[in-house]
Amino acid sequence: MQKNRGLTIIEALLILIIIGIGAIVFFHQKSELDALGRDDTRKSAINAIYYALEESYYKDNGYYPEYINPEVLSVINPDNFTDPSGHQLGDSESSYSYQAADCYLGHCKEYILKTTLEKEATFAKYSLSHTKE
Repeated sequence: MQKNRGLTIIEALLILIIIGIGAIVFFHQKSELDALGRDDTRKSAINAIYYALEESYYKDNGYYPEYINPEVLSVINPDNFTDPSGHQLGDSESSYSYQAADCYLGHCKEYILKTTLEKEATFAKYSLSHTKE
């Protein structure tokens, strides 16, 4: 009796199909995890900017700035102003935005700081304090 040690075409195709499905699932999950990681980076950056505005800038000045950038908020890492796509806060393509409100001569009473996320709703932080007149 002679044994056949090779695979039939059907067995080979079945193995290729299983490997293909496994690869599709792997790359889909990797894509999802990468997007969640970018969302976490965005939230961390917005939180860092928020706390710099509240705990440093507002406490030192008594108002919020009309515009923000690494020079205005020098207490935090300048990388926090660049989103995961490489766009700087204030650029039209950036997923980060800062909107100051109730401003007079660059002194603002409130703001909204937000980012667009890939896997969740927009993440926003609002100013806590208001300038007393």
